[in-house]
Amino acid sequence: MTAPKSPQKFIYIADDDEDDRMLFLDALMELDHPASVKEAQDGQELINALYDSIKQLPEIIFLDINMPGKSGFDCLKEIRTSQQDFKHIRVVMFSTSRNQANIDLSYELGADFYAVKPSSFQGLKDMLKRIFEIDWNSVPKNQHEFLLC
Repeated sequence: MTAPKSPQKFIYIADDDEDDRMLFLDALMELDHPASVKEAQDGQELINALYDSIKQLPEIIFLDINMPGKSGFDCLKEIRTSQQDFKHIRVVMFSTSRNQANIDLSYELGADFYAVKPSSFQGLKDMLKRIFEIDWNSVPKNQHEFLLC
C-alpha cells in the first residue's frame, strides 16, 4: 500500500533573475513535490499579486532580497505589517548573500527562515526538500535555527 501524497502547496517565488526562478521550478519538478507555483519578477509584482488574490494566498513565499523597485526587505515589511491577512504566510528569504546584517534584518522584519541559495542544483533540491518537510506549526521562531544553508 502506497502512502498518500502530501497535499499540494501553493507557493510564490519572487526573484528578478529568470535563471534562478527556472532552476527553482526545475528543482521542484525533480523533487516531485506537489506544489502550485506562481512567479513574480520583482517585489511590486509580488505585492500586487497578493492583494489581487486575497482569497487564495500562498502558504510560502520564497523572497529574493535584491530586486529592482521594491526589494525583498520592503516586501517582507509590507507583508508583516499589512492590514490584510498576510501575517500567516510563511516567508523564506532566499538570497545569495551571507551578509550577517541581511540575515539579522530579515529576522527582525519577521521572515520565518533565511536560506542561502546553494551553488549546486542538488544543493537546491536538498534545501527545498528540507523546507517542505518542516512542520511549520511546531517550529518556534529561533534566531539560532533561522539560517538555512
